[in-house]
Amino acid sequence: MEVFLTSTVTVTLAEIGDKTQFLSLLLAARFHNKIALIIGILAATIINHALSAWLGDWLSGNFTTHYMPLIVNISFIVVGFWLLIPDKDEEVTQKYDHFGAFLVTFVLFFIAEIGDKTQIATILLGAQYQSVFWVTLGTTAGMLIANVPVIYAGNTLLKKIPLSKVRVIAASVFVLLGIYGLIAL
Repeated sequence: MEVFLTSTVTVTLAEIGDKTQFLSLLLAARFHNKIALIIGILAATIINHALSAWLGDWLSGNFTTHYMPLIVNISFIVVGFWLLIPDKDEEVTQKYDHFGAFLVTFVLFFIAEIGDKTQIATILLGAQYQSVFWVTLGTTAGMLIANVPVIYAGNTLLKKIPLSKVRVIAASVFVLLGIYGLIAL
């Protein structure tokens, strides 16, 4: 349960103010089928994060175990500072409209997650916990927790939540996880 909860909280915080959250807002403005958007996010995230968690698990199992905890914990600190850098908005072009809300969301979310902070966080969590299933489930839940409210009430939420403060909190969580891990070594 610790793996699931840590993965969920970590990715929820990392996702706030992220480009994929802004992508959710843009897609919600363009498409009226909110359920199709959510299922598109869910499908893209499960596939992307399962591969990412597997990669992290594989890396931790195939590199010297002596150095892996050090690399993972330092990486958490680096990602924490990276979270302080705001993302640029994703653009949604009209050329994909004829594919429908689900397919457009699936493709754009999958592509937007490649190399994203939450994907890197998922790789790190996979390496730390070596549990592809629970990390994938937790990080996917985190993505949904951060993005579903944006789909339904995005404009209102973005006006009330100071993203700069949320970024600082999210960054602090990552840095503290990394420091805690280094101290535990």
